[in-house]
Amino acid sequence: MTDRIPFPPMRYPLVAILRGLKPSETPATIEVLLEAGFRAIEIPLNSPDPFQSIELAAKMAPADALIGAGTVLTIEDVERLDHAGGRLFVSPNVDAPVLSHAVSKGMVTLPGVFTATEALLAARCGATGLKFFPASALGPSGITAIRAVLPPDLMIAAVGGVSDTNFGDYAKADIRAFGLGSSLYKPGMDPSEIARRAKDTIAAYDRVFGG
Repeated sequence: MTDRIPFPPMRYPLVAILRGLKPSETPATIEVLLEAGFRAIEIPLNSPDPFQSIELAAKMAPADALIGAGTVLTIEDVERLDHAGGRLFVSPNVDAPVLSHAVSKGMVTLPGVFTATEALLAARCGATGLKFFPASALGPSGITAIRAVLPPDLMIAAVGGVSDTNFGDYAKADIRAFGLGSSLYKPGMDPSEIARRAKDTIAAYDRVFGG
């Protein structure tokens, strides 16, 4: 099995998913998220000019921040992500050659899984962690059942239907990492609204998991 690249230590293991972000919106959006306490940011590749936004975000982010792409589907995507300075690979699926290529680039990798078969394949490819998606369909109990057969060093993140309103449900299953999309950001949203949602999310995380 490939050596696993660890997820960097973060006070808040929360990935902000900025689907639809435009390069012109990137500086202000990244700034308010960093100010709120976010240190992992994903710009999906089905956003407008995503690699430009990733490069902008990577240049302005501090050393302890993790900037990268979501919806990474091909080896070419991994190459472009690497060229843009991205260090975070997120995908909706487990494509072994693509995932292994991202691992070889030293990226933190969170492939999307829904079944034990997918989860174990991702683990064998050296994934940093697993993005259980859609988490709302599996629920905490479903993720826990699959987790029982996985390597204990794998990071487990719940994505899809997760927001600051249901952190507590996942906390009962000892799931502490989350990807947050529409509850945090929607295309064209004013930076002040993003900032408010980000601060509310951080406050909710502190209430559930301890500040």
